[in-house]
Amino acid sequence: MGKRANGEGSIYKLKKSDKNGNEKIVWVASIMTGRDKSGKPVLKKMQRKTQKEAQKALEDYKRKMSMGVLNEEKIILQDWFYTWLFEYRKQDLKPKSFDRYFNIYKKYISDSSIGKIKLCDLKTTHLQIYYNELEKNEVSANTIKQINTKLKTCLEEAKRQQYIQQNWCKLVKLPRIESNEEVKVLTEKEQFMFLQEIKGHELEMFFIVALGTGLRRGELQGLKWSDINFKTNELTVQRTLQKVPIHEDDKTVRYEIIEQSPKTKNSIRTIPIPEPIMKKLKEHKKKQNEIIIKIGEEYNNKDYVLCDSLGNPFEEKRPNRNLQSILKKIDIEPMKFHALRHTYATRLFEQGEAPKTVQKLLGHADINTTMNIYTHVMKEKKTEAVEKLNYLFV
Repeated sequence: MGKRANGEGSIYKLKKSDKNGNEKIVWVASIMTGRDKSGKPVLKKMQRKTQKEAQKALEDYKRKMSMGVLNEEKIILQDWFYTWLFEYRKQDLKPKSFDRYFNIYKKYISDSSIGKIKLCDLKTTHLQIYYNELEKNEVSANTIKQINTKLKTCLEEAKRQQYIQQNWCKLVKLPRIESNEEVKVLTEKEQFMFLQEIKGHELEMFFIVALGTGLRRGELQGLKWSDINFKTNELTVQRTLQKVPIHEDDKTVRYEIIEQSPKTKNSIRTIPIPEPIMKKLKEHKKKQNEIIIKIGEEYNNKDYVLCDSLGNPFEEKRPNRNLQSILKKIDIEPMKFHALRHTYATRLFEQGEAPKTVQKLLGHADINTTMNIYTHVMKEKKTEAVEKLNYLFV
């Protein structure tokens, strides 16, 4: 019988010699039960005379684990989470997503009150008490929700393998998330001021394309000339550039800038480019080509549109830092780089575009995300709309 998926165990033949030197075949059932403190897999192995007996031993062992009747293996929640994360999820999670899971593990699972509970003993009550304590210690409702979401996925795998009978994360009561965050955008007047101020700035095109297309920062950095169609005045979002942590065992060993697929399937999209911006892009490409010819091999030519004078991506935090400095200089309230994306959406709404159209242009997977911006815009239009009814009550 072939090797099974991680966590389900495997069965294989083993040649052994007896005291007299005679060779014989035994069948070994093996299953990983966790990891030791150094991160190495802990395996439970059972030898049997036949393949059928080994299969039965493996199934019995898994069943006993799920019922919590094994004394020799006491898997606690934090060990299972670690094993699940590195053995089941590391391969299919994007590096930044993996890092979010890993940070939840380090900060809220490892060495916590619930982390040390045996997996087979865990109940909803344990989770509820822990979440209530976190809330009392002013951990945000959103963070608690994230902890539970990741634990829920982890325990679903434990349930599938019959280590536990119920996914207790599904039964907890989570604190309510209050959505008080105001959507910040540049007004039309502020946008004109900003565009005047950035003329000649090294990130001028970076900011202009952001305001004219609504691309996310990583999408802007990953934009290549091959993504721009100069005949149709369109660009296609096909990748994002991210600085991600690289993990080895339970340590972050380095950071790398990598290209990866966009956030969701909806993020892969084609966007019309305003004619004035297309004109600026053509000028930008001409200047970039002149630099490439001038410095030759020193230019790191990866076809990026928005990069420094040597072809390298701008440092991840630089667009936001530069934005803050520019806004402060022209006496505009500070806002994050993502506000430029909201500004793009706001201008579209102000011109009467339908929310569904804006959703497609922004690449939102959920229309509710788009509607949050739309609601913000409509607040400013409410008084104007109601005043149109004044004539009825004169």
